[in-house]
Amino acid sequence: VLAAEERSSNGPVKKSMREKSIERRHINKEHNSNFKAGYVPIEEERLHKTGLRGRKGNMAVCIIVLLFLLALINLIITLVIWTVIRIGPNGCNSMEFHESGILRFKQKADMGIVHPLHKSTIGGRKDQDLVIVGNNNPVVFQQGSTKLSVEKDKTSVVSDVGISFTDPRTQTTYFSTDFENHEFHLPKGVKVLSVKKASTERITSSATSDLNIKGDNKAIIRGNEGVNIMGRTVEFRMGGGIELKAENTIVLNGSVMFNATRIPNTAGNIYFNDGLERYKLCMCEDGTLFRVLVKFTNTGCQTSDNPCTKAH
Repeated sequence: VLAAEERSSNGPVKKSMREKSIERRHINKEHNSNFKAGYVPIEEERLHKTGLRGRKGNMAVCIIVLLFLLALINLIITLVIWTVIRIGPNGCNSMEFHESGILRFKQKADMGIVHPLHKSTIGGRKDQDLVIVGNNNPVVFQQGSTKLSVEKDKTSVVSDVGISFTDPRTQTTYFSTDFENHEFHLPKGVKVLSVKKASTERITSSATSDLNIKGDNKAIIRGNEGVNIMGRTVEFRMGGGIELKAENTIVLNGSVMFNATRIPNTAGNIYFNDGLERYKLCMCEDGTLFRVLVKFTNTGCQTSDNPCTKAH
């Protein structure tokens, strides 16, 4: 048949009756013997394996678990944003963001540690109080080395560069530690200023009130050009001893009074063999005080080494 088709390439091939009969018998024989058409073996080792197996399957399980954890964390963050910040279809119910950079809280905000940006300002509305509460902890404002701590029983300010309280509207300074440009005035109502060390040129009080300087251990007052203490009445009270030091002289102008009950008394039987040195307090006519070493019972102030004779 193929040979006849190859010989006639110009048109359809006309087959004879014999060729048609042979072709028909060949087709019937092939059809009757093809009983395994469409048969597929069902043995497992011969089947085509599908799906993820072995290492790929373990990797797929890990990726699914990771996606589940990410979805769970995202859900928790969404719930926190929804309940705490109160973000809804109409925006945020608890705060407002303005184009000028102001963050305004419209409700009570519960925060821990807030880190403000450079030169940040915290303030309230003009007709409302700004209330900041710490739950069993102090409220601390800190920027660099400057620290303001508001506690239950005290408010402390620590700063290496100084501090000032100024009205932002009128620019009026009510209190400042910059005593080089103006006098250092305590705010109205403040009666006590507690410092470890203060450097100033002058300390004064009003004419109708006393000026008290107290020290837990001792109070030391120094001046590069001397120390002048003036007042209607100057009184020193010490739990222990009192010591006045000067490179040249100490001048007490006015009436000088001593409480005799506070001065040690050496009257009576004096024994000079106990190794202790005893001095006698003396005064010149001009008010100069000096001491004399007591060597005998009747030691007086007339000694050759006293400032009275040197002054005259």
